[in-house]
Amino acid sequence: MIEVTKGLLAVFIALGFLFWEAMMTQLELARRGIILPQMRAVAEQEGVEADFVRRGVANGTIVVSVNGAHKGLVPCGIGQGLRTKVNANIGTSSDYGSVETELAKLQAAVECGTDTVMDLSTGGDISAIRREIIAASTIPVGTVPIYQAGIKAIEERGAIVDMTVDDLFTVIEEHCRDGVDFITVHCGLTRSALECLKQQKRVADVVSRGGAFLIGWMLHNERENPLYEYYDRLLDIARDFDITLSLGDGMRPGCIADATDRAQVEELLVIGELVERAWQAGVQVMVEGPGHVPLNQIEANVKLEKSICKGAPFYVLGPLVTDIAAGYDHITSAIGGAVAAAAGADFLCYVTPAEHLSLPDPDDVREGVIASRIAAHAADIAKGVKGAAQRDLEMSLARKKLDWEAQERLSLRPELSRRVHHKHDTIGDACSMCGEYCAMRLVEEYLGVSAGWC
Repeated sequence: MIEVTKGLLAVFIALGFLFWEAMMTQLELARRGIILPQMRAVAEQEGVEADFVRRGVANGTIVVSVNGAHKGLVPCGIGQGLRTKVNANIGTSSDYGSVETELAKLQAAVECGTDTVMDLSTGGDISAIRREIIAASTIPVGTVPIYQAGIKAIEERGAIVDMTVDDLFTVIEEHCRDGVDFITVHCGLTRSALECLKQQKRVADVVSRGGAFLIGWMLHNERENPLYEYYDRLLDIARDFDITLSLGDGMRPGCIADATDRAQVEELLVIGELVERAWQAGVQVMVEGPGHVPLNQIEANVKLEKSICKGAPFYVLGPLVTDIAAGYDHITSAIGGAVAAAAGADFLCYVTPAEHLSLPDPDDVREGVIASRIAAHAADIAKGVKGAAQRDLEMSLARKKLDWEAQERLSLRPELSRRVHHKHDTIGDACSMCGEYCAMRLVEEYLGVSAGWC
């Protein structure tokens, strides 16, 4: 009888531990030395040891954004020692867009190799659009809940400034329940940051839409930002759904003249404190960064974030290095993105050719994703990320051999490579740029240099 009782007690204790672990977040389990399936999946994608990913999650330098309600999701790891990731923003506006247009953008982004998407919809049935995108997406989906909360306040109460704290947190919970994997929340935009903004003269003031919604609310109600004041409530929600918080930069510079100013840095200092509070609560977190930054300030911005935020993954919009390239801002952002990622940024938010001009279409999405992927890959080579340079070596060998099929396969956009190569007829194996005077073919023919030296 005593042995039976002991056996039952052991079973109950074991079940208790299993239940306790089931209630823990990825971050907490990683700290306990447990490697979860999503961590193994990320390790396989990256060609690193699973324990490397676990340790990164445990110390906050890597996030693995997975919401259990997002079915069919392929986990994605973002952070130190991993490949630099790319995000594509999609979503309707109050002027244009539908479920169909956004699913087309999602498909275009995925086909071009984006790692995540964010649904920034502000028009139409926002909830329905978000759910359709999540259902169709095998990659992580992010959102900015303040958009929907503000729009809902206009529809139901007459103005954004009449939004209640409960209104905001109800929408946040809805997004999490729908399966969103990470959310942007502008928690660091405090009244102290707002005072900095008032005291200085910015050229572009505030360009963050979420930041603008919250600033209007704060000024009208003469209250602190609810995402800061009730940060513990936000952490409870994030913990319940085990999603990643992306701490947004409501004071990000909207032109290079405003870069790295007091308001931006004040917000970052607050975000640094919020990062540590998230880790203490067992919540994964990453930090969003500027915006428009001149080339010579990018590295300093990255190092500042990494220092203040204790190595938390850094998610940058671009950054755009000039303000005059309307129609080509996917290029200006790729230039800045390459510099930022080489300096330590972990996650690049793409910018499309339509930036500052219009809502992007699927073609804009493709151009934006490819430009950011080029920037990310170039930075990964510079950082020595495992395997980053191998594809470049394979491409070089294919070019030496004039192996056009291999070159197409290794290109970021094989169909574009194929189309451009066949644009003009050529009589030999070389492309129509050099024709019969191809340098590599001439060297091989006359000097006896063998193609494919290794």
